[in-house]
Amino acid sequence: MERCLRLLLLLLGSGLGSAFYLPGLAPVSFCEEQKVKDNCKSQIELLVNRLDSAESVLPYEYDAFDFCKDENERHPSENLGQVLFGERIASSPYKFTFNKNETCQKVCQKTYDPKSGVSALDFIKKGIQLNYQHHWIIDNMPVTWCYYFEDGQKYCSPGFPVGCTITADGRVKDACVINSEFNKKDTIYLFNHVDIIITYHSGKDENWDGARLVAARLEPKSYKHTGDKAIKCEGPPMEIPKDLTSKFQITYSYSVIFQENDTIKWASRWDYILESMQHTNIQWFSIMNSLVIVLFLSGMVAMIMLRTLHKDIARYNQIDSSEDAQEEFGWKLVHGDIFRPPMKGMLLSVFLGQGTQIFIMTFITLFLACLGFLSPANRGALMTCAVVLWVLLGTPAGYVSARMYKTFGGERWKSNVLLTALLCPGIIFADFFVMNVILLAKGSSAAIPFGTLVAILAMWFGISVPLTFLGAYFGFKERAIEHPVRTNQIPRQIPTQSFFTKPFPGIIMGGILPFGCIFIQLFFILNSIWSHQMYYMFGFLFLVFIILLITCSEATILLCYFHLCAEDYHWWWRSFLTSGFTAVYLFIYAVHYFFSKLQITETASTILYFGYTMIMVLIFFLFTGT
Repeated sequence: MERCLRLLLLLLGSGLGSAFYLPGLAPVSFCEEQKVKDNCKSQIELLVNRLDSAESVLPYEYDAFDFCKDENERHPSENLGQVLFGERIASSPYKFTFNKNETCQKVCQKTYDPKSGVSALDFIKKGIQLNYQHHWIIDNMPVTWCYYFEDGQKYCSPGFPVGCTITADGRVKDACVINSEFNKKDTIYLFNHVDIIITYHSGKDENWDGARLVAARLEPKSYKHTGDKAIKCEGPPMEIPKDLTSKFQITYSYSVIFQENDTIKWASRWDYILESMQHTNIQWFSIMNSLVIVLFLSGMVAMIMLRTLHKDIARYNQIDSSEDAQEEFGWKLVHGDIFRPPMKGMLLSVFLGQGTQIFIMTFITLFLACLGFLSPANRGALMTCAVVLWVLLGTPAGYVSARMYKTFGGERWKSNVLLTALLCPGIIFADFFVMNVILLAKGSSAAIPFGTLVAILAMWFGISVPLTFLGAYFGFKERAIEHPVRTNQIPRQIPTQSFFTKPFPGIIMGGILPFGCIFIQLFFILNSIWSHQMYYMFGFLFLVFIILLITCSEATILLCYFHLCAEDYHWWWRSFLTSGFTAVYLFIYAVHYFFSKLQITETASTILYFGYTMIMVLIFFLFTGT
């Protein structure tokens, strides 16, 4: 079952048959230089992506560091999702010929003069101290660094560090544990050499020519190269001086080895990365825990519905005398006030419209991700899909908002439509814009270019807003929703409530069960966002998403029923805020994650973390409340 879930995400990238592949994920064949044909090539290009760190929210482009650069640098076309995530993929000077092993090849040499070249070296040193990680790509696969934990468990990381440090008290930090030669106190070491192993699957027994790459691993190393031409990859590690007093040179080099392995198929070439992430058992525990909560709530809701409500609603439509009503008790006393329009009905209808838009967007995005269309191999596809869907789903947002507002008896339809189209997206865009200004000031690759911002605004005002107006037009044309019971003209007085039936305690309790369904999954999502780990468990996520929907609905129904039994008929806002309060628990968990899992100390990174977290919390609030 575990393997099937993995392959559902990944194998569709290779096709369900020999002739079907997902868009952009078709395999590439490679041949030796003397055997090049039209359908295979000999040159293997290594691409470089942004550098990031778990100790800083700020990612940087490869070009921001003074590493070896490609003389004819080019940037492959990027989709919207890659731009929003700050992924700036570029060509590199590391170029290989298929099946041609190379040993200790010099890439470039950098010279730093204390008079002029200190700032570039200082930036590299700062990157090492914050444990920034390279992200390299070969044939659309991450070049992984595989190492073993103390318990013997193997882990393959899609990134490898720029370098490592030994503290003044002799404590070994980060990747310095891989070599006993990293032992000098208060020293920064640079990984200026990589041993790359490229594994390929030959096409001997297949119906295609050449070979296909199935793995790319590397091992970062540090050598203090001497000489300008002939270099030897041996000797003491490369130390970066604390204070530059004379000219200082860094030589970058690599070795590459090709290995044939016909047991690994191209379709399952991501498996060795995913299998090193031992999260599946925790996922199953999370699912079972959530299912128990859902079954418990479903039983209670079903009992209330079948035994209490269904047989009574029809009878209350026929009650005419107040004497009959006085014989009743509990929620039955307030049946004539149940559908009295809420206060601030305009705002509630706007929230419901926006929440509907987010719900449909999330459902379709996760469904497509389950089918493999938005796999990690298809970079930026997840965010691109979500943004495009949100823009195109303005119609249901406008329709739901207008229909609910009309049901509440509202007449300011222009205000309703404008608020639905602009309020929540405007708050998110304002937050996003402030974060972008900070990223621009810091020179981060995650800063959105001005042209992209204009494009996003054009999509919002040119597509989403008109579609919202269209939906609202149809919503206002529809008749208001007819309620099953009549509403009394004079509002009934609400009796004094106990502590547990007051609004706030009920709302606080209502968010606990939905949050209990998602908090384990939330840990992995936050890891993928802030700790730069790969997220691929969309099957689990979709299942948890469905369970969350059911739990939010059932918990709200139960609490509404208990409040109505206490003769408090103000349920409209309470029903929205009961499950919407799950977003507050999400924020509290994000704060806990920040202090317990991340080592962020910079002010800018802290502001960015909580700025982006507030966007997540608002979106989650609208979704769960709706």
